[in-house]
Amino acid sequence: MKVKKWILVLFVTALTVVACKVNPFTGEKNLNFVSNDQLFPSSFQQYDAFLDSSNVVTGTTESRMVKRIGDKIKTAAERYLNANGYQGFLEDFRFEYNLVKDDQVNAFAMPGGKTVVYTGILPITQNETGLAVVMGHEVAHALADHGAQRMSRAQIQQLGAVAGTVALSGKSQQTQQIFAQAYGIGSQVGVMLPFSRSQEAEADRIGLTLMAIAGYDPDEAADLWRRMQQNSGGASTPEFLSTHPSNQTRINNLEAWAPEAKAEARKYGVTSFQ
Repeated sequence: MKVKKWILVLFVTALTVVACKVNPFTGEKNLNFVSNDQLFPSSFQQYDAFLDSSNVVTGTTESRMVKRIGDKIKTAAERYLNANGYQGFLEDFRFEYNLVKDDQVNAFAMPGGKTVVYTGILPITQNETGLAVVMGHEVAHALADHGAQRMSRAQIQQLGAVAGTVALSGKSQQTQQIFAQAYGIGSQVGVMLPFSRSQEAEADRIGLTLMAIAGYDPDEAADLWRRMQQNSGGASTPEFLSTHPSNQTRINNLEAWAPEAKAEARKYGVTSFQ
């Protein structure tokens, strides 16, 4: 039994050491053993299925705005990646941007770059720059491989549970149940939720840079989140139990990061922002 336990431990350790991918926007190595070849085809298929079952808005000023912003952010990403030695990084991506009629105050980008904006968020974004904040954030998730990272972390979390179960196989049923409950709560609150919050903050920061290179004013981001905060009535889940930073944390971060996003954009010849 000890042999099985150590095999699992060594396997998990080896997996976390070798399965890393560099984030081109931060320079950091992130756990990621899910390749684009594995993830993107199913992502594209799910996106198409979602559109088939949704009320996609076309031919309107708003739908054209969504596509225009998306194209600008994609171009900004290409400029940044090419300038920083990541030519070909977007080769497997298939960017697409659609507006869907739905009252949800939301938007999302699938792995591989396919993006949806719900009409319910437009009254809060108010204008093209406000929507660029949202779309820059969502596209940043896709560019930073956050979906693959979450899948990788979830698999490591499951392997950790298996390793613990094997290690306690000779203990009482009660001891095993206590471990399972404690591990589930501890790994979720202590590891998975903070990891998710760090991804959200990272997407905010990358999104600011992309929107600035695209010519949009990153100062608008904090104002957008003030409107989001007002729309939610000030209510929010305690930050340590949430997948997202609190609204105020987000506002503070965006205000601090906006000047550096502008400075980065100036490297690409952007001298004014809309």
